[in-house]
Amino acid sequence: MEDNDETGMAIFDGKKIRQTWHNEEWWFSIADVVGLLSESRDVKQYIKKMRQRDQELSAKWGTICTPLPMIAADGKKRKITASNLEGVFRIIQSISSPKAEPFKQWLAATAKQRIEEMEDPELVIERMREDYRKLGYEEDWINKRLQSIDIRKLLTEEWQKRGVNPGKEYSILTAEISRGTFGVTPSDHKQHKGLKRENLRDHMTNLELIFTMLGEEDTRHEAITRDAQGFRENHDAAKEGGEAAGMAREAFELRSGRKVLSSENRKDQIKAAKAKARLEAKKK
Repeated sequence: MEDNDETGMAIFDGKKIRQTWHNEEWWFSIADVVGLLSESRDVKQYIKKMRQRDQELSAKWGTICTPLPMIAADGKKRKITASNLEGVFRIIQSISSPKAEPFKQWLAATAKQRIEEMEDPELVIERMREDYRKLGYEEDWINKRLQSIDIRKLLTEEWQKRGVNPGKEYSILTAEISRGTFGVTPSDHKQHKGLKRENLRDHMTNLELIFTMLGEEDTRHEAITRDAQGFRENHDAAKEGGEAAGMAREAFELRSGRKVLSSENRKDQIKAAKAKARLEAKKK
């Protein structure tokens, strides 16, 4: 799962569909939708041929599709071709797939869910909690993960108020906090855990989440105390926040004899939970 920053992924039939909230509605990755329904190994080529077959769709393509920031295959935010619910429904008409109808129902339910969450923000937390339960996470871990999302949100809101640009600058500051806290950047941390496209924080241990929160909360405190403005001053605050959390980590490790940085991941657990969910769905 992704932190709730208006972008993320949803799961249909065990496959990830990237999505983002734009102009008060959900927009979905065209490549993910077409890949899911067509089961093509070369989605770009499939889309090209689909547009050649359906001239009406091709003529409207520029209206239906819009490049929007989403998480790319390399884990970075890039502009991905996306479409809203109406546009995706039109594209689905050009794809022959037994999954088309249930997928349309899922899309409609996803859009409805977002509206409900806007009316009652607590629904977001409860749905996230339930999603993590379905993936086999323990309640204690879920509580810490949700708390970490809240702390991260407070930090990014502070950065935004202080003139830090989302995207690359957020990533640089996050890496600085992680380097100070754990001695490694997020990309190195992912490699240590054997992760590629997965969300790092969904594979952290309880201790890793605790020290991640400490680093980010202390960074926010430093930014407020210093009244840091712009990227450079907030970079200094991030360095201080990360180093403070790193000192706390080292003290904990010395006293307890336990290492905080862990190679553990949840890949097998998540895979088993998804397989179980698919099996139960087929029985219904």
